[in-house]
Amino acid sequence: MNNPENAEKALHRVTAERSKCCGYGLCAAICPEVYKLDADGLVYLDSEFVPAGFEEAAIEGAAACPAEALIVEAPSGT
Repeated sequence: MNNPENAEKALHRVTAERSKCCGYGLCAAICPEVYKLDADGLVYLDSEFVPAGFEEAAIEGAAACPAEALIVEAPSGT
């Protein structure tokens, strides 16, 4: 049986510091599967976990943020 808690532990975790976001939108342009923009153009996340297969794009999107408002963390033990 699959344990959802273990599955989440195997995924990259993403954090958005909305207070730092300036609304450039580069993150969402690079990885819209992870980074969303609200009506004011500020980043928000649907989930704290990066969907499997989008790790590289999520990391690239975070790296492109001029305000350094995004953090992507690899799973523990990797």
